[in-house]
Amino acid sequence: MTISIWRYSHLALAISSFLFIALASITGIILAFEPVSQKIQPYQTEGFSEMNVAETIENFRSNYDEVFDIAVDDNQFVVLNAIDQEGNDVSVYANPKTGKKIAEVGEKNEFFQWVTNLHRSLFLKETGRFIIGLVSFLLLLIAVSGTVLVIQRQRGIKRFFTKIIKENFFQYYHVVLGRWTLIPIIIIALTGTYLSLVKFNIFPEQKISHNIDFDKITSEPKKEIADFKVFQDIPLSDVRKIEFPFSDDPEDYFTLQLTDREMVVNQFTGEILSEINHSKTNIFNSLSLDLHTGRASALWSIILAIACVNILFFIYSGFAITLKRMKNKLRNKYKKDDCKFIILVGSENGTTIRYANAVHNELLKNGEKSFIAELNNCTIYPKAEHLIVMTATYGLGDAPTNATKFLQKIKENQQPNSVHFSVLGFGSKAYPDFCQFAFEVHNALLQESWAEPLLEIHTVDDKSPDDFEKWTSLWSQKTAIPFDISPKLLNLKPKRTQQLVVTERTEIAHVDGSFLIRLKFKKKAKFTSGDLLAIYPANDHRERLYSIGKVNNEVQLSVKLHQNGLGSSFLYQLNPGDNIEAYLSSNKHFHFPKKSKSVVMISNGTGIAPFLGMIDENRNKIKTYLYCGFRDQSSYELYKNDLEKGLSEEKLTQLNLAYSRQGEKQYVKDLVLRDANLMAETLQNGGVIMICGSLAMQQMVVANLEAICLERKMETIGFYQSRNQLLTDCY
Repeated sequence: MTISIWRYSHLALAISSFLFIALASITGIILAFEPVSQKIQPYQTEGFSEMNVAETIENFRSNYDEVFDIAVDDNQFVVLNAIDQEGNDVSVYANPKTGKKIAEVGEKNEFFQWVTNLHRSLFLKETGRFIIGLVSFLLLLIAVSGTVLVIQRQRGIKRFFTKIIKENFFQYYHVVLGRWTLIPIIIIALTGTYLSLVKFNIFPEQKISHNIDFDKITSEPKKEIADFKVFQDIPLSDVRKIEFPFSDDPEDYFTLQLTDREMVVNQFTGEILSEINHSKTNIFNSLSLDLHTGRASALWSIILAIACVNILFFIYSGFAITLKRMKNKLRNKYKKDDCKFIILVGSENGTTIRYANAVHNELLKNGEKSFIAELNNCTIYPKAEHLIVMTATYGLGDAPTNATKFLQKIKENQQPNSVHFSVLGFGSKAYPDFCQFAFEVHNALLQESWAEPLLEIHTVDDKSPDDFEKWTSLWSQKTAIPFDISPKLLNLKPKRTQQLVVTERTEIAHVDGSFLIRLKFKKKAKFTSGDLLAIYPANDHRERLYSIGKVNNEVQLSVKLHQNGLGSSFLYQLNPGDNIEAYLSSNKHFHFPKKSKSVVMISNGTGIAPFLGMIDENRNKIKTYLYCGFRDQSSYELYKNDLEKGLSEEKLTQLNLAYSRQGEKQYVKDLVLRDANLMAETLQNGGVIMICGSLAMQQMVVANLEAICLERKMETIGFYQSRNQLLTDCY
């Protein structure tokens, strides 16, 4: 079944049932507090689990003239119905150890009773029970379809709990909270459906009827109740109810309703007259009630309440996501047959459509005839001169839902004229299949005789306005059409920046042109090594991100100076005392794992920056192995003092260097293979491997780690990544 069917099913189920699900969730939240309110009552007896039935009966008989029955409720409160020594009928919570009264049994809270009836049947009796049962089943289907969508999004079930890219608030928390509350919600839906079926006798409850031969009942040899072995062997915690004999006739007996069976016991001899085990249906009925109501556990009740709160959030966020997608509709002023510019867009969540619409509107503003459509709607365009393909990638490098047929459509729809094309891919480098579908589209178009590339393929990482502006600038130069797409058109909110002052900067003295710069926040700021610092060199939307090393409570950056580089040139021109505005971004997935047994750090070039700070902060002296790749010895000199200090203070266990232009001419990936045993042991023993530097280096290192795991018949590298044992922050 395709992802679109799952998505539309998920949406259709939610729309058709959200009012009833919302009502059931609200009442469920209220009812979740009933077991909690009962659990805090002081009616439980210390040492309850150590008591048996024989002791309990003896204690109550010695304190009351006549005992009718003893019940143990879901809170392990003992409820006694008896006649006291003054001849009064009593219904009390009692202490089974002393036989004394604890408190009167009050009436059930009327408010909770009212809410219970609303929750079960909407006050519509059988009709209401059917509606609630159906809604529970629909909730189960929603949970299942939502699970499939998350698995598709995360590129497999093994990566179900791996990092989610935060595209927007509702999308992010809809997935994150959905994953954590999935099991409670499935349990709520499954048990709600089952209990409704039970009420309609689809799974009939067991009717226990004891077949007793009264002629064979004897009153000899008579024993004291305290000596009944059957009572001595039954702990009070297994009891649901004990009904006492009505008279001294041998035909009257004890009836014991236990958690797993019901038995009848001779009141004189202690002989078991009949014993019937509960059916699996009855046991499952009881378990379903426990799980659905939380009556057996206050903690589970709270979990159910949280799950119900999340269901309400899912309803709200789900509609917010849907409305956002609907806003990104494609609208055309001209017919496709009349247009010179054709924009085809592939998007799963609607984000890419926003960018495509911005380009489309800019062309229209310049007086050009532009037509925009989804990739699956690709057809023949008689007057097309320029084709712009803007597409995201979904799942395991797959096409978005509205682009699954595009590669075939290219072959089927041969354009009559030569068309210049440009492909712009959208994605996130946090995913290994970054813009894979965009590359497939670009390569497919290169094979067509009618298609001529106007530009090389470009990509936009995590909705970067800078990446997008690079493409628009180049495309505008090639076509001589001025583009002026402001960040406001893309709904990009300005970030709250903070002021920092430069405290130190090294001079360029090495072949690769790298330098260190330290900055200090003017106001108190909480940060740690591995966080990101965004600077705005031109004081506009163009952003440059740098990974932070925290050294002596200051921000330390390692920067390579690029010729005409916007960010690096700006930073290198700063002098101690200069102030800059920057945005601090927490990067929690790349913080030093303080509870890990060992840490392997792998970097190349300026990717060493966060590791310098982590080593400096390694006060617990966790075993830390650093693997660095440089051009030559002179490139290493910039970091030599800090690393040797780490070694001398035992904050760094071992330093491994690879020079690509000197000596053996190794790369850091070669050191990983050389020390394959350490890599394997680190992963197997719960350690962490961290990678920072270029994306190309990351891909080679991860490929080598995968090969190491395969050779040693370990889990796949994805398994360890999903457990935060492989952390990456590459660019």
